[in-house]
Amino acid sequence: MSNNPIIIQKFSGEKDEFNPEKLKKSLTEAGASHEQADKITATIQKGLFEGITTKEIYRKAHRLLKNREKAKASRYGLKKSILQLGPTGYPFELFVGELMRKEGFEITIGDTMQGRCVTHEVDVLAINKHVVRMMECKFHNRLGYKTDVKVPMYIKSRFEDLSSVWKDDHRFINRKYEGWVVTNARFTKDAIDFGQCSGLNLLSWDYPGHSLKSLVNRHNIYPITTISTIPKNIREKLFEKHIVLANTLVDHREVLLELGLDQKKAHDIIAEAKSICDI
Repeated sequence: MSNNPIIIQKFSGEKDEFNPEKLKKSLTEAGASHEQADKITATIQKGLFEGITTKEIYRKAHRLLKNREKAKASRYGLKKSILQLGPTGYPFELFVGELMRKEGFEITIGDTMQGRCVTHEVDVLAINKHVVRMMECKFHNRLGYKTDVKVPMYIKSRFEDLSSVWKDDHRFINRKYEGWVVTNARFTKDAIDFGQCSGLNLLSWDYPGHSLKSLVNRHNIYPITTISTIPKNIREKLFEKHIVLANTLVDHREVLLELGLDQKKAHDIIAEAKSICDI
């Protein structure tokens, strides 16, 4: 292969140079050893060509990793698994809430709260003894989508309406107030600039400092959509029961039997879930 950089096409349609270190990092974050990551990356590099898409690179890396260890391949597919939390945004809100719970917050999902001017439904309200977070979740079910500046501008106005009355709420005394926009996609540059300028916090798939990817890896919790052995109809019923984490399913395996699965199928699902979560 030539020493000239290979230009690849990203999910968003943008073009960039292939960076082998990024691929290696994503593989090791999924649980691959450094040796495995090096070997898979070397194999991928041999087959690169000008204009290859990141989707195709991901597919090849996933297949190579899957040939080695199924659970690690499932973790490597985390971004795609989060896309499968749809089609509605509610399972994603539950997922974000569970991440905040792991961060030490008490959480409420879908609470209706009175602001100074109007009432608002808050996707995730997260409270600890220092901070109150109003977190609005923007879920997208296709790769390459970016959340534009209109979203944080709108969320900022809602946050200001709500936080203006929190000083009179005994639950929020002596706490800092924070507004957050959370997306499983990415933000446009204008959205990032507005968030940084206005004091609004941004959390996206790989936003520096606040990324879904880093939170998942830090707490070792994964959505049930990483479990390949769960039938889609069962997955939807688990969402209805507010079970969105593979870790939670391991602790409530009886639910699978209640939903009509036989013992063997339920055993296979739990075995995969435990492997993904390193339990």
